[in-house]
Amino acid sequence: MSVTVITKNEASQIGDALQSVGWADELIVVDAMSSDDTVARARQYTDRVVVREWPGYVAQKNYAASIASHDWILSLDADELVTPELSAEITSILGGAPSYGGYRIPRVTRHLGRWIRTTDWYPDYQLRLYDRRTAEWTGRHVHESVSVRGSVGYLRGELQHYAYRDIADHLETIDRYTTYAARQMHEDGQRAGILRLAGHPPLAFLRNYLLRGGIRDGVPGLIISGMNAYYVFLKFAKLWELQFAAPTKTSQEMRRSGVSVDD
Repeated sequence: MSVTVITKNEASQIGDALQSVGWADELIVVDAMSSDDTVARARQYTDRVVVREWPGYVAQKNYAASIASHDWILSLDADELVTPELSAEITSILGGAPSYGGYRIPRVTRHLGRWIRTTDWYPDYQLRLYDRRTAEWTGRHVHESVSVRGSVGYLRGELQHYAYRDIADHLETIDRYTTYAARQMHEDGQRAGILRLAGHPPLAFLRNYLLRGGIRDGVPGLIISGMNAYYVFLKFAKLWELQFAAPTKTSQEMRRSGVSVDD
């Protein structure tokens, strides 16, 4: 089995990620021209380190799989660790005849001083173990995923996810990903109005905090539920902006050029 990791300025985390999969047959790192020590640190664990320009998440991950020596791929992010339980489970499955073309893995996130096993964050199944002969990465701007031609299985061992340094880092990530999400929704022909902006965020908060147990995680659960609702609000606000930004900009430019916009 080959483990693939794509990186960009991940010097602080790449060592731990690769060490957690040191048992694999092959480790491949594809780096998007990092400006820090990512490449040097990765080469302490593997000689299969490739540096190339950034073509996007889907293309980079498919490229990493294409240069692997083995057909079974475990795709790992630089901020993730494979637990010993997951390692043993993967080794057992691939040691025989796998029943599926891909496997979803539960992912648990560490944030605000604890492992979060509530809200929309858990079990957060990720399809990361797959046979490249029958599966590949697909998607556009955000939330790329593996598409498997056939049935999919589920594993019990967890991926550990160290997604955010602090709340400020969490907010920066929300800002970036809601921009991608809004662009993708806009390209798909979706639109945002008052009902989506006013209705979806409160429902998202109630789902996270009450239905999915965020209340059991105390203050961290409250904060994460609020941040998840904010993500939903910002996504639709940016979608609304995309609907009207271009006409507004055109009107302003016409006024500056002395052309009446009322004719």
